[in-house]
Amino acid sequence: MGFFATKVLPEFIEVDLGHKPLQIRLKRNSRAKRYILRIPPGDPTPVITVPARGNLKTAQDFANRQVEWLKQRLGSRPNTIKFEEGARIPIKGVLHTLRSSGKLRGLAKVDLEEETDEPLLLLPGETQSFHRKTKDFLRKSAKEALEAHVQHFTKKLGRNYHSITLRDTKSRWGSCSYDGKLSFSWRLVMAPPDILEYVAAHEVAHLVKLDHSPEFWRVCEQLAPHTKQAQRWLKEHGSQLHLYGQE
Repeated sequence: MGFFATKVLPEFIEVDLGHKPLQIRLKRNSRAKRYILRIPPGDPTPVITVPARGNLKTAQDFANRQVEWLKQRLGSRPNTIKFEEGARIPIKGVLHTLRSSGKLRGLAKVDLEEETDEPLLLLPGETQSFHRKTKDFLRKSAKEALEAHVQHFTKKLGRNYHSITLRDTKSRWGSCSYDGKLSFSWRLVMAPPDILEYVAAHEVAHLVKLDHSPEFWRVCEQLAPHTKQAQRWLKEHGSQLHLYGQE
């Protein structure tokens, strides 16, 4: 039994969808009790979670049995939205249209269309650089908002944090390490502001209790009284944030 627990798995296996092979990522999880297939939000590559005692043959057999499910799910997935001219993306919960500012240099900025008051994100430079510049703008905006909330919450609790890092994680919105390093998804800036505020409060609360005990939730709700509403919003709408900016 120990052999299966320690045997190294390949990163990917393939299944035949009839018209082309599909790669599936394998991810071992020592706490998993069964094989689980999922399609991460905003990621075209399905993932199979393999339990500690799982093995390659059983993972492949499991994947082969899921071919029809994969065809159905992949065929019905919502379209992704690229960061390109004319695209509409949420910024702090409000849809903005991406437009060229007509300038070669300068900073991206939020503005209103003169005739219709439509929210815009104006981007300088060539349209080929829209993806990078939009992402840079969103990351910068997310960092500023998160730093402000984290500083406010840590001061309120009398705690210190080590650093704030932005990532593009698909399985979690934030994390807190034992040494006070906080990590967040930059995509939170696309959600309504109170959602980002809740995630900041959640991770700062881990500076007090690095678990999800009743004491942790008491601290979290002290910082963010709208905790339950924010959790519900993320459960219902969070996956949509991963549809934006996929190349």
